[in-house]
Amino acid sequence: MDLSTTYMGLSLKNPLVPSASPLSREIGTIRQLEDSGAAAIVMYSLFEEQIKIEAEALDHFLSHGTESFAEALSYFPEPTDYRRGPDEYLKHIQQAKEAVDIPIIGSLNGVSLGGWIDYARKIEEAGADALELNVYFIPTDPKVSAQEVDDLYVEILREVKSHVRIPVAIKLGPYFSALAYMAQRLDQAGADALVLFNRFYQPDINLEKLEVVPNVLLSTPQAMRLPLRWIAILYGHIQADMAATSGIHTAEDVLKMLMVGANVTMMCSALLKNGPGHLKKVLADLATWMEEHEYESVQQMRGSLSQRACPEPAAFERANYMKALTHYPSEGL
Repeated sequence: MDLSTTYMGLSLKNPLVPSASPLSREIGTIRQLEDSGAAAIVMYSLFEEQIKIEAEALDHFLSHGTESFAEALSYFPEPTDYRRGPDEYLKHIQQAKEAVDIPIIGSLNGVSLGGWIDYARKIEEAGADALELNVYFIPTDPKVSAQEVDDLYVEILREVKSHVRIPVAIKLGPYFSALAYMAQRLDQAGADALVLFNRFYQPDINLEKLEVVPNVLLSTPQAMRLPLRWIAILYGHIQADMAATSGIHTAEDVLKMLMVGANVTMMCSALLKNGPGHLKKVLADLATWMEEHEYESVQQMRGSLSQRACPEPAAFERANYMKALTHYPSEGL
């Protein structure tokens, strides 16, 4: 049975890739992930803010004027909370490459054009096999149009691509006014892969302190429905590979994503909950299901239930929305 797949030109032994998370901060854990079956690893992100401002300068700007807008500043971590600065991040990539035999994918997280993009080349020089670009941008200015937002993503991608020779994936959120068009633009701009979808973490309110506070909730399997739908729709319409992320916890989740067209499936919450060894169970269950259903390879099933291959392609669009609402059982309500 052949579980291998390709992603951004990289040959992978299977479609399981741990996504950017704290799990990649320690070399020992990276080794555990490889031993448990990870086919590649996306490193935790290096942030634009870490690159642009030295820790002492960041401390100054965060502290200055806190009386006037403390709520906003409370979202920035203290300098000591940045576990590694830019130089340490690059060294960590070098150490990871020496420690394991699977591909290491660097991660850059930013929101603007600027000097931080130069670190794409430095991540390449550190030995990364590929780069994941995480544009974590929430447009809150009502004067900024959807076109301007779209253009920013494309410009950042093009700038990064001009700096490196390794493949570049771009991680997207689902909140574009025309997602299929945006995917096509990024594909034409040279994206080697699209990672669907970024989870924008929402704030919460502490009722005792009357403060707005950060709040991280791990994903549940329900979260996979959104990337499942859009990967199914985009499959065959763009050249870029696609990685499914968010809500992938079991072999069944992996199988569904592969069948709609994903090249790889990325896991985070399931590994944070269950540890690196959870990958072994997912791989074993994946192989068992394929054997029982007489699939010889991952490639054989990939895209078999995408919109283009589905007997009812409208199921991914509005017709399914109408059908779901009109056929929901009302007994006992």
